[in-house]
This record gives sequence, structure tokens and C-alpha cells, in this order.
Amino acid sequence: MVLFIVAVLLTAGTLLFTLFVRAKDIPEPAPVSPTLHLEERKARIYENLRDLQFEYRVGKLSDEDYQKTKQGLQRELSITLAELDGVKPEVAAAPAPKPDGKTCPYCGAKFPRPLKFCGECGKAMA
Repeated sequence: MVLFIVAVLLTAGTLLFTLFVRAKDIPEPAPVSPTLHLEERKARIYENLRDLQFEYRVGKLSDEDYQKTKQGLQRELSITLAELDGVKPEVAAAPAPKPDGKTCPYCGAKFPRPLKFCGECGKAMA
């Protein structure tokens, strides 16, 4: 009987320890980009345009419906891109560093000697 009580207490203690989360153990949330919602809307519109073109090529849409829907999506995309252009200059105000061949301008990887292509992302360094 004593062994059973010890097992129950040990199990209860383990569960409480596992489920107990202290506030200081929770990491800080990542800061939300001021343009995140616009970037998501832009991606959604591009995806809708691709789907629309596919459905038109398959023959599910008439020429008139395709053109009307395409123009509406393009109008919405132009508004979204204009909003993005209005927000981005405030965010990206830092001057771009001069390319030295040792730091990738795309992913920021640093290398001990100058390279033609990044060893991390594979893009051209110059």
C-alpha cells in the first residue's frame, strides 16, 4: 500500500512539474513586421491570379469572365503594392554595405576570404 501511495505521489509530482510553466520561461514573441499583412495579401493575390490563369487554360472560364476577374485582381494588387511602397521606405532606411565578397548581401553569411558565390544560399556575391 505504501508503494502505491509513493507511486501516485511521484506521478502527480512529475505531471505538475511538467505542466507548470513559469512566465520567465516563455520566450518573448517575435516582433510583428508592419508590412506582414500586406505581404500576405500580395502573396494571396498572386496565388489567385495563378489559379485563375490555370482555370482559364483548362476551359472552366469564358474569356469575358477571365478578363473581368483578372482586372479586379490586378487592381487589388496595384493597391496593395502601392501601400507596401508607402510603408517600406520608413522601415528600410539603412544604407546597403559595399560588396566585399566576404559577406553575402542576400543571407548575411560571412566568409574568411572573398567568394564568387555564397556557400550558404548559393547566390552571386558581387
